[in-house]
Amino acid sequence: MRIVFILVLAVGVGLAGFAVSIAKDRFDQYQTVLAEQRDAILPTTELVVVSRQLRYGERLTPEDVQVIRWPTEFVPFGAFTSLEDLFPIDDDGARTVVRMMEQHEPVLLSKVTAPGEDAGVASRLEEGMRAIALRVDVSSGVSGFLRPGDRVDVYWSGPGRGGESVTRLIRANVQLIAIDQIADEQRNNPTIARTITVTARPEDVAALTQAQSTGSLTLALVGVGDVTDVGEIEVSTSELLGEVEEIASEGPRVCTVRNRRGAEVVITPVPCVN
Repeated sequence: MRIVFILVLAVGVGLAGFAVSIAKDRFDQYQTVLAEQRDAILPTTELVVVSRQLRYGERLTPEDVQVIRWPTEFVPFGAFTSLEDLFPIDDDGARTVVRMMEQHEPVLLSKVTAPGEDAGVASRLEEGMRAIALRVDVSSGVSGFLRPGDRVDVYWSGPGRGGESVTRLIRANVQLIAIDQIADEQRNNPTIARTITVTARPEDVAALTQAQSTGSLTLALVGVGDVTDVGEIEVSTSELLGEVEEIASEGPRVCTVRNRRGAEVVITPVPCVN
């Protein structure tokens, strides 16, 4: 009787294992067919994303990323499609994060350094661009509300032609990449900067250097998404206060001040000082 029981138990276990194996095989086939149907509707490809939030300056390691399926048509420019591309076998150095990434955000070439490089300013310069430091204070630096990644218009004030003081827009939409020694775009606490580092073409570097040595610079913060073409802007002292001129007559000498109010020119008599 015991032998019969053991045989029945063995046959039952074998049949159960066989049933489980058949069920698993059917489930795997179903998953394969489902994936094929999904890819037929929306083709996908592998994409490397971060598995946690990463901030500026952190080292990127294989433990910080994962590979997921992503619609092929919407793969971002500069994305990594394999771990081998992100972590080349021939390079021992880790990549460094230069822009904050949220969890499950694709890893882009513009947000990490090359293997072994740190998150210095040089890693954020585009081809053909240079970095130049400009002196600022509480008034010229927008009261400390500048941060890396902002764009500013640079105004120069100094002597113009004929010795008259003028203020002129010399460069527009200049991008900041560092405030003092800070290049983290996520900083949001206002600090009074002594220097800012901006990106510029080589010819703009010469212009900004000359402007800084011959006058004073003032920065004007450009709004996010503002693409307005401001054109040429220059204001002289006479344009600001109005031109003083004499009206010739046979009687007593009369001096006037000419002021512009919109399209209208207003002439006001004033005492002659000479």
